[in-house]
Amino acid sequence: MTEKFDVVILGGGAAGLMCAIEAGKRGRRVAVLEHSDRCGKKILISGGGRCNFTNIHCRPENFLSGNPHFAKSSLARYTPGNFLALVQKHNIPYHEKTLGQLFCDRSAQDILQMLEDECRAAGVSILCGVSVHEVTRTTEFVLRTTRGEFRAPALVVATGGLSIPKMGATSFGYDLARQFGLKIREPWPALVPLLLTAEDRSRYCDLAGVSAEVIASCNGAQFREKMLITHRGLSGPAILQISSYWKPPAPVVIDLAPGRDVIAPFNDPATPRNLKALKSTFREFLPSRLADRWLELNAPSSFITHALADLERRAHHWEFRPAGTEGYAKAEVTAGGVDTDELSAKTMESRKVPGLFFIGEVVDVTGHLGGFNFQWAWASGACAGRTV
Repeated sequence: MTEKFDVVILGGGAAGLMCAIEAGKRGRRVAVLEHSDRCGKKILISGGGRCNFTNIHCRPENFLSGNPHFAKSSLARYTPGNFLALVQKHNIPYHEKTLGQLFCDRSAQDILQMLEDECRAAGVSILCGVSVHEVTRTTEFVLRTTRGEFRAPALVVATGGLSIPKMGATSFGYDLARQFGLKIREPWPALVPLLLTAEDRSRYCDLAGVSAEVIASCNGAQFREKMLITHRGLSGPAILQISSYWKPPAPVVIDLAPGRDVIAPFNDPATPRNLKALKSTFREFLPSRLADRWLELNAPSSFITHALADLERRAHHWEFRPAGTEGYAKAEVTAGGVDTDELSAKTMESRKVPGLFFIGEVVDVTGHLGGFNFQWAWASGACAGRTV
């Protein structure tokens, strides 16, 4: 059996559903093919189940890409305000957490239900449990699937990246791009915990669960947020953020005392210069266990002025070389992907293959932590949906 549509969208995640809504509203006959048994699985687990659905401070600087200017057009055409209007139309209660992050009050199910309701209203056909065996193109795209053949003049690839394979992530979108001659920027796990070397694990990982506000820096990027020690390495928002910029064998630098003059108390002659006083000072900005451990490993053998100055420098410049990352299993997103040089920034359409579009995480645009990747999904999806 062959079914004909104006647009077939591969992937029923955030980007695919938004694209379907916008295309359907324009009277296009749209089919969304999702290989899982339901749409939006990553939406449902995001934000601890409350879906950090956008960030009100969204700017192009919040995205990593081989072309830092590529995302500007889509982000300007579909803003956090546009998505918020949709949320408010559906009377979904939400709240702002730190740094402009917007979350559902109740559950991520509210966002998924909203998207599915909008698809229904726009006449979109959503088909789950459909695997695509082959895609060819003559005058139109022909898809051979477990549910028969689909034909359409426009094909939108919204299949996501390699993150969280247990939820069905595959390389399908990259493979399809290569099939049609598009370049891929080699993917890597992003927003992912970092692993410490065996030596560093023996020094710090018995402190698993301890966290502190730090500045993490790598390859010209830096983030001031919480760092969390784990059984295998480091996590927490600061580490997840900087992981997107880390490639081996680069070092990561941690400032344990952001904005503080650590040795200032020792300029007072009345302050004793000994380990006890040093621990007391470090415990003012670090949890006691971490302060004590770090000083056990780094405290100077004498407390003369230049030794304290060196300790100050090291407190602001704790450098380590990660042994690796926790990989795609724990990565929130995939960096890299379809090279932005291959796509129109205004429409997300392939420059080489008319009618072929790539949106969302499969594209080489990766947001920072805090709702930015969802905003990229909404924006890239909307731009494609308004064009197909």
